[in-house]
Amino acid sequence: MKKTDAFIIAGIIILLSPFFIFPQVFHAYETFNKEHGMVMAFIKFGILATFGEAVGLRIKTGVYNHKGFGLIPRAIVWGFLGLTIAAAFKIFATGVPVFLAYLGKANAPEAIKGVFSLTKLCTAFAISAAMNVTYAPVMMTFHKITDTHILSNGGRFACLFRPIKFADIFVSINWRVQWNFVFKKTIPFFWIPAHTITFLLPPEYQVLFAAALSVALGIFLAVASVLNQEKQK
Repeated sequence: MKKTDAFIIAGIIILLSPFFIFPQVFHAYETFNKEHGMVMAFIKFGILATFGEAVGLRIKTGVYNHKGFGLIPRAIVWGFLGLTIAAAFKIFATGVPVFLAYLGKANAPEAIKGVFSLTKLCTAFAISAAMNVTYAPVMMTFHKITDTHILSNGGRFACLFRPIKFADIFVSINWRVQWNFVFKKTIPFFWIPAHTITFLLPPEYQVLFAAALSVALGIFLAVASVLNQEKQK
């Protein structure tokens, strides 16, 4: 373990400890989260998902940041992606139980809001599966495009105001890695089970848990990048 790793771990402990030591701090967070859910979604994903990418960079290169990586642009992009993720959670968590009721599982809308049961577990799985096979691939591809755009502009803040060359970047994506690893492996074997757990939680904690899971996404992206490099050799 490097000194930087120790500083990072210490910083996380210092940052999170007030939420556990002082009940009023946690209460203030809960209140703000309920009243300004979308703002908190931006903040949560902007911080946690970007940290996940920094961890991924640490895995690949041994450092959490370097020139051209663009931590600030990445955080802002993740913040906006967090808004779409929070919206997707609401849409799928509401719509899928209603659709299940339409198919004959009449108690699905009530079960997902109630105490743990087999019906609640199955409904949470259905919500997670529907979201991850429709919304997730689009979000992941969009993130890959914005990530490439940031890197191609040297990680400079100005890249946020420059047009993204969607068509050029889209055709340059290594779709073998994107499909065979990012889509075909992480979605069914990690994201669907993980988000099943997410939808079993109370609504006020779902986005936070999803943002915390985004640290895992950073690790997956690092692995995908390594696989991509190996494919190109």
